Amino acid sequence: MSKITVRRAAAEDSSTVISLLVALAEYEKLKPPDAVGRDRLAAELASTNPRFDAYLAEEAGHAIGCAVVFETYGTFRAKPKLYIEDLFVLPEYRGRGAGTALFQAMIDQARNRGYGAMEWTALDWNTPAHDFYRKMGGRNLDSIQVFQLEL
Repeated sequence: MSKITVRRAAAEDSSTVISLLVALAEYEKLKPPDAVGRDRLAAELASTNPRFDAYLAEEAGHAIGCAVVFETYGTFRAKPKLYIEDLFVLPEYRGRGAGTALFQAMIDQARNRGYGAMEWTALDWNTPAHDFYRKMGGRNLDSIQVFQLEL
């Protein structure tokens, strides 16, 4: 088994990141980004001031997973937080440490940037993700429910 590496995605990685996000949408039984959305994602990755950062987990130079993150702010801690929008490893590569490597790289990013916390969500039916996040030290905040307004 090859070593897993994690690196920040560059503009030229946009098609790889997008293909992994499409695979995530399929896994989660959600609608993937349409062509216009894919163009916006690629433009953000190429931007000098992107609204999100993407990271790739690679094995032997082949992308097998990704994480998409951005900064939010916690007023009670008076510190920024790292929000993980997406963390995904292709199903056929699970169990090799790619998810752990991605998640640990996000922890390292948050610590290096002086963030006060890291947050993410997982679908209620995705018990493998719940188990993984608990194993990594995450806890479910029973007192908070996520709401969303689509615009």
